[in-house]
Amino acid sequence: MEPAQLTAALMSTINTTRIILQYMQHQDLQNQARRRRQRWRRQSGHESDEDMDTDFSKSTGHRNLAILVAMGQVPDVERRVWARETSTDWWDRIVLQVWDDSQWLQNFRMRKGTFMELCDLLSPALKRQNTRMRAALTVEKRVAIALWKLATPDSYQLVGNQFGVGKSTVGAAVIQVANAITQVLLRKLVTLGNVQAIVDGFAAMGFPNCGGAIDGTHIPILVPEHQGTEYINRKGYFSMVLQALVDHKGRFTNINVGWPGRVHDARIFRNTTLFKGLQQGTYFPDQKITVGDVEMPIVILGDPAYPLMPWLMKPYTGSLDRSQELFNYRLSKCRMVVECAFARLKARWRSLLTRLDISQTNIPIVITACCVLHNLCESKGEMFMAGWEAEANRLASDYAQPDTRAIRTAQQGALRIREALKTSFMTGQGAMV
Repeated sequence: MEPAQLTAALMSTINTTRIILQYMQHQDLQNQARRRRQRWRRQSGHESDEDMDTDFSKSTGHRNLAILVAMGQVPDVERRVWARETSTDWWDRIVLQVWDDSQWLQNFRMRKGTFMELCDLLSPALKRQNTRMRAALTVEKRVAIALWKLATPDSYQLVGNQFGVGKSTVGAAVIQVANAITQVLLRKLVTLGNVQAIVDGFAAMGFPNCGGAIDGTHIPILVPEHQGTEYINRKGYFSMVLQALVDHKGRFTNINVGWPGRVHDARIFRNTTLFKGLQQGTYFPDQKITVGDVEMPIVILGDPAYPLMPWLMKPYTGSLDRSQELFNYRLSKCRMVVECAFARLKARWRSLLTRLDISQTNIPIVITACCVLHNLCESKGEMFMAGWEAEANRLASDYAQPDTRAIRTAQQGALRIREALKTSFMTGQGAMV
């Protein structure tokens, strides 16, 4: 053994011996005091010799165990799971075995069949191994905890009590499931899909050659750790913006999440891949129609906060004549699908209506996961239950959506397309209302 190693070993032995001697001296003093108390109690008729001997043997046993620990010779005893045991009967015996589809829909926002299909899709990303310290939650239970938390404004503690787990487990489940949904399902479910079906759907609603409607909505959040003032919107609360393009059925086809609430919708839009694709003519197929004497590509519809572009139609503002009012009516009727989509999204996943109590870096992931779940529910035909909207409106009243300043940016070609559409609607040559 090297001299340095020998010195270290000797010092370790000396330190261990000193600790043991100090502990034994402390225990001896305690035992002496205990004997005096017990002798007095016995003489007074309060305690027997047998009680005193039992207490003494216990204290000696504890001392011997402490000495073994100090010497690094821990006895081989059975290790027990350290986590607090809680009841899971409600989940195992009631929810999984007794609840019908209406109860699943009310509490998890989807029927049991859809829930199990979701779990199968997420299983490769969520499956965990048991350890010697604790048994891993099943994929089904982890997904159920996350959906329950997203669907309610309940605290982590309340959700944990419901499922028989700790509140930290609830928080971990929400982030794990949201990450898995984003990684596995985002590109599959939030996608453009059949463009011709979308165009036909909007045409039936009154607007020709339309590929979607765009808008932004503010999600309340806690005070951010950094750059807090950037997140204060025009209504005075902290928020993060979700900007989305939806199809004629109110399903998200493109989303952008994470911009601070103070940022204008037009600025967010100009910094998205959606804007670049539309500007370059690569997002939609090159499918043009002729309106009057003007060629019109596939367009999207926005409110006055967006720029008027050849591929983005927005309403007229100011004093309007009859033809402009008719144009605005047609556009508004079709653009309502995005507002309805946001309303259904938040009514299903009510955690988006109150301040999201998660870290700033995880908020976009959770919002994205809710959008994916919205599309899943819509594509599976999951019922939107009576009462959800009223409850959502009650919760949303504390965080009203801020008004967005209108902008007057317009390209000359876009003005010509809008004028041609206005004329065609007025003369009855456009799509019927």
